[in-house]
Amino acid sequence: MIQNESKYKLVVNHVIDGINSGEINKGDRLPSINEYRHMFNLSRDTVFAGIKELKAHGIISSAPGVGYFVSNVRLNLRQNIFLLFNEMNSFKQELYNAFMSGLDKDDKVDLQFHNYNRRVFETLLREANGKYTTYVLMPGKFQGLAPLLDSLNGRVFLLDHYHNELRGRYSGVGQNFEDDTYNALVSELPRLRRYKRICMIQSEAKEPYERFTGLQRFARENGFECKYMNGFNGKHITMADLFIIANDTDLVKVLKQAARQNMEPGREFGIISYNDTTLKEILAGGIATLSTDFRKMGKTMASLLKRKEIVNIDNDWNLTIRKSL
Repeated sequence: MIQNESKYKLVVNHVIDGINSGEINKGDRLPSINEYRHMFNLSRDTVFAGIKELKAHGIISSAPGVGYFVSNVRLNLRQNIFLLFNEMNSFKQELYNAFMSGLDKDDKVDLQFHNYNRRVFETLLREANGKYTTYVLMPGKFQGLAPLLDSLNGRVFLLDHYHNELRGRYSGVGQNFEDDTYNALVSELPRLRRYKRICMIQSEAKEPYERFTGLQRFARENGFECKYMNGFNGKHITMADLFIIANDTDLVKVLKQAARQNMEPGREFGIISYNDTTLKEILAGGIATLSTDFRKMGKTMASLLKRKEIVNIDNDWNLTIRKSL
């Protein structure tokens, strides 16, 4: 999804070009929001976007009764990036490394974590507001964030997992969990016919429910039973069940229970695990995986920072078939 964002640069360039030419000096008052609106035929929101970027770069400030004025004429337009992850793991490390490799050498990045805690997420953003030019965020399942994100003085980008209400408002690259799950299952429908029921195991607190929505759609269209399980706690494994497992802790629990029942994945039941690792290539003879390309996600995000339009990109996925399926 693309939306024209470049018009706000008319405001930014008006100030920067004026400083470079000597027509605008430190302390000079800038046109008001309404004056900029009429000057460039812009909407109020577009003018604010330009003002936000100028403030984020420390070029302008505001004061009651004065409005906006130039507070700094020493232009340093490098990106100062606030990067907020939900957590760090091997996949996010790949994403981070790829993102960093795609930035300009003068760009600065501060990395923080909210650990799926909304209060921490909001506190970190409020404390960071105005200190950075760019905010790259993993909001995950949090909803109703638009007022907070709109208040940030700088450009906002969304990464990996974010709610649909934010698509189109901010640029982002992430996983389309519903479609990825649905399309992966459809791609292997003949192989899956050996199973009667498909059970999704994941944490309700952390993982996207959209995955199960994709499973429900697939099951409804193709005559499978399906079940949602908020974690696996030693439950009996039923013959011809297929488990789709979000985290490795539950994967180990399922494998331990299978051993107690003298069952093997790929023989009496099946397993698809999210997010591939080298260990899953050999674990239990090979665990089938459904993964996004985190390295590509990081590179794509770095490239989005250089684009002026608002773009939402669904990252590529891959289903790797192994013995467990």
